[in-house]
Amino acid sequence: MKMNTKHPFVLFTCILLFFMWGLITVLNDILVPHLKGLFSLDYAQAMLIQFCFFTAYGLVSLPAGKIIEIVNYKRGIVIGLFIVSLGCLFFLPAASFQIYTLFLLGLFILASGIVLLQVAANPYVALLGTEKTASSRLNLAQAFNSLGTTIGPLIGSYLILSVIDDSSEVSGVETLYFSLAVIGLVLAIFIGLVKFPKLNPEKYQKFEQDLGKLASKKENIKPDKSFFSTSNPIYRYPHLILGALGVFFYVGAEVSIGSFLVNFLTSSDILALDDYSAGNHVSLYWGLAMIGRFIGFVLLLKVRARKALICSVSCAIALVITTLLTSGAISGYSLIFVGLFNSIMFPTIFTLAIAGLDEYTPQGSGILCTAIIGGAIIPLIQGLIADYIGIHYAFFIPLICYLYIFYYAYRGSVAYCKS
Repeated sequence: MKMNTKHPFVLFTCILLFFMWGLITVLNDILVPHLKGLFSLDYAQAMLIQFCFFTAYGLVSLPAGKIIEIVNYKRGIVIGLFIVSLGCLFFLPAASFQIYTLFLLGLFILASGIVLLQVAANPYVALLGTEKTASSRLNLAQAFNSLGTTIGPLIGSYLILSVIDDSSEVSGVETLYFSLAVIGLVLAIFIGLVKFPKLNPEKYQKFEQDLGKLASKKENIKPDKSFFSTSNPIYRYPHLILGALGVFFYVGAEVSIGSFLVNFLTSSDILALDDYSAGNHVSLYWGLAMIGRFIGFVLLLKVRARKALICSVSCAIALVITTLLTSGAISGYSLIFVGLFNSIMFPTIFTLAIAGLDEYTPQGSGILCTAIIGGAIIPLIQGLIADYIGIHYAFFIPLICYLYIFYYAYRGSVAYCKS
């Protein structure tokens, strides 16, 4: 694939960041069952791991944008890496003294750094070359991100879940996160020393606006701006607000399934796996999502986003219902294969939500990114319910999320648009 960039080395460095934060994010799915057992937590308490991590998206996304405006993209990436390393280092005293709140604090700090990295690296990758190939570069970066989410559970399972005694449980966590801290610091120093090309933020705003115009044309979406009367123009686009809810529920469902997967697959009435084997199955869940993204890349060249989203979410709904109504291998693998159909949901919801926003597309993109906080709220709700009705039937929470996404794909994305 030809990227048409004059800075291939810089591009590769940025793509490496996508891989790194994908790997770190999905390690939470391994931390959840590990810390749940280590601290004898109930499901709601264990889901505070995802709550603290994804709350950073809601609290840090907008300030991160302001930081980038002040310090520029390169320094934003360096600062983000230092924050990521700091968060990883919190795991050392947390593991040594076995203090759960220190783990949670470390996760919030770590996630704050990742948010800053995303806010800085996405535009940087898009602008490192010609406008025509910007989407190709972002797709390549996202592919490496998916590779990180596939490999992450394998590494986490090997270092954390394949333990035989309490001391190795602690050393596994310390080894993993100390290594990540060192890698983050080395990358930060390296990027700080390497000369990065200066980029114009206005070019990225134009790139986002062009994406919104392209989506509007391809999906034939023309928002009725007269539907709502509000002082803030961005809220005159109902399909954006409904799309933000779609992102909220999508991320919440995806994270919930990954978070509960190890404990679910170890259940005696499902697959009765040991923790290590179940952790490796989490890699299958995310690996299927990676495969689905490649399939989706080709599919979306020929099929409109709405139709693709309707098909993918319908399959996800059918699989979650199968999980709820069955047991054994059928129930377990049905849940794992939801990952395949999760793959194209975020980009298609995003495409539908920004269609026709014109000059408000950058602001709309910020709202959609903030909605990733669904990864904090939905798993916590499912955890509270799992403590009362059991882990198996608590998966009706992701089912509700997917039902809303079906509504958005079928009706919500075009409900307030001119014909």
